[in-house]
Amino acid sequence: MPHPSTPHGKPARQAPPAKATQVIEELRPGQSLELLKELHILTREGKLNQDTRRKLKQVYHLYQFIAPLLEDVADRAQGFTLADHGAGKSYLGFILYDLFFNVAHAGQKTSGHIYGIETRAELVDKSRALAQKLGFAQMSFLNLSVQQATTAAELPARIDIVTALHACDTATDDAIAFGLAKQARHMVLVPCCQAEVAGVLRKNKALSLSRSPLAELWRHPLHTREFGSQITNVLRCLQLEAHGYDVTVTELVGWEHSMKNELIIASRPQSPNPAKTRQAQARLQEVLAELNLGDLLARFAAPLVAVDPGATGQLVPD
Repeated sequence: MPHPSTPHGKPARQAPPAKATQVIEELRPGQSLELLKELHILTREGKLNQDTRRKLKQVYHLYQFIAPLLEDVADRAQGFTLADHGAGKSYLGFILYDLFFNVAHAGQKTSGHIYGIETRAELVDKSRALAQKLGFAQMSFLNLSVQQATTAAELPARIDIVTALHACDTATDDAIAFGLAKQARHMVLVPCCQAEVAGVLRKNKALSLSRSPLAELWRHPLHTREFGSQITNVLRCLQLEAHGYDVTVTELVGWEHSMKNELIIASRPQSPNPAKTRQAQARLQEVLAELNLGDLLARFAAPLVAVDPGATGQLVPD
């Protein structure tokens, strides 16, 4: 077939073939491609490879735990608030914002605000710049510690959801204290390394070994560390239940290449069960006493009521 010609008899220039556009089935309509590039989930060319495809699945896995909580508070409030402690680069906050506002509620007028709380000023500045670049107007980033955030004027008196992912040592406990002070409806916690309880176990080891054969669980240094981490999360769950929360413990599979993969979700029902709360209060103090962890009573049990030793399970004010 002859080539089409111009009026001067020269072959007409052929238009270059259109570049094939990669269709990424895993992406959800409305997701910010620019955000996914910034988070290194998409390559700069907007593609997925085997590693980034795995990261994207991890993102969705995390979101499926938190999305129902966001929907719950959004339905019950004029505008929900979420505070993410130890936000780092605010990876979690940005993902939640994008999937909730830009995907799940695209085109809808949904009120809500996400606060990223981080002590490293340079990361706060970068997050602010990225939010402005992406047009994520309902996000704020605060250069504060958890303790400072509890009374900071930049945050509302009540926070609906508190998140803390891989907050090291007692930072998870600080996030719980923040959530209790702010009367949070939900808390989502992925604890990291924890040394405080192990230190108390180590200090009281000789006395514990003389009192109870259970102390064999933490007689060796490696077991002290592992058992200390395990019992810390048990105490955290009891603490939350003692304040009226319903607690679920599961695995956050694949979020990081780490054994620190425990996910604690605490939700406060509109009408907490007083009997269940009292039982958790009593059990919390009993566990502390049994493991010779009385030094930690102020952290985990205050401002709870005390157990009357003369009446099993009966509680009296401190």
